[in-house]
Amino acid sequence: MSMSRVDAIANAVLYEGFMLYPYRASAIKNQQRFNFGVVVPEAKPRPSISSELSRITTECLLRGNDESQIDIEVRFLQLVQRDCEIPGNSESDAGKTRGNFVRVEKAEVNERVLSSWQEAIEQRVGVGPLAILALLNGPIRKELNFGAVRETEPIYDQDGDLAARFVRHREPLCGYLEVRVVCIAADLFKIEASIVNTSALSDAAGASHETAMLSSFLSTHKVLRCKGAAFISLTDPPSELQEFAAGCKNTGTWPVLAGEVHSSADVLLSSPIILYDYPEIAPESAGELFDGTEIDEILALRILTMTDDEKREMRSVDDRTRAILERTELLPPEHFMKLHGAMRALAPAEKERS
Repeated sequence: MSMSRVDAIANAVLYEGFMLYPYRASAIKNQQRFNFGVVVPEAKPRPSISSELSRITTECLLRGNDESQIDIEVRFLQLVQRDCEIPGNSESDAGKTRGNFVRVEKAEVNERVLSSWQEAIEQRVGVGPLAILALLNGPIRKELNFGAVRETEPIYDQDGDLAARFVRHREPLCGYLEVRVVCIAADLFKIEASIVNTSALSDAAGASHETAMLSSFLSTHKVLRCKGAAFISLTDPPSELQEFAAGCKNTGTWPVLAGEVHSSADVLLSSPIILYDYPEIAPESAGELFDGTEIDEILALRILTMTDDEKREMRSVDDRTRAILERTELLPPEHFMKLHGAMRALAPAEKERS
């Protein structure tokens, strides 16, 4: 089947809360980053009452047989620290320089606003196809390892002189995906898929929230597919399977049926945001806005009311926010009318019982 519908929902989940209106790095709510589906390192100290998780688990039901197969793809965001640096040439820069450069929060080159920021890149790791029969013999583990990366992007002024640079670095990430299967009945199986973050922290006891986020998995979710089998809805399970569905314990994620609406049950999306079965993106939406309280019409209109300086800062944050601005500015008037409201087909009401 085509995965376009699933990918659209998964991407919306992945970047939900990544950047909030007014889409500028200077906005306080974007300086205090909040993400769904955060899996922190096991080494990170946490208070006795904490919502932070270093292990998230998905449990779901599958109707099939020993020859059925499943595969799982883990998707998450990894933060990238982007430091804006300018040449340092005074004694006052001592202690803040890297080589002959000094880090700054913001600089301007050729009317372009440059800012230090935490970007994000998408990471994907897949495992499978896995035979149910093999999984019944014991769990399998897939390592999730990403090495440290440091990159430098020079920025030149209109005379061709080096005026600034971006220095990007990623912390190493380590963890694993563990998958196990339990046979409940002749044709019914429970799948358990857990993601654990085992990344090291150089100073675990003194690590700040921002530092720990660089070693965390963000917006973590899973896409499960099956062959020769069918997933069972945990939101609305058949009456004969309600007891088994209630026995599935999900921590940090919630699995829903995905894919072609009501026509198949071979794809499951396990999301850090609670969704309904067969979630869809509104056809009126022109593209992602990433805001946790996304209302396309209001956000689009507010973007258009920004000043030129605010738009210039938004445009400079990263490629995703620049795309939001450019797409919004090009929306024709008739598209805004579509955003104003839409009537969906309603299911016929049940006849009142006498």
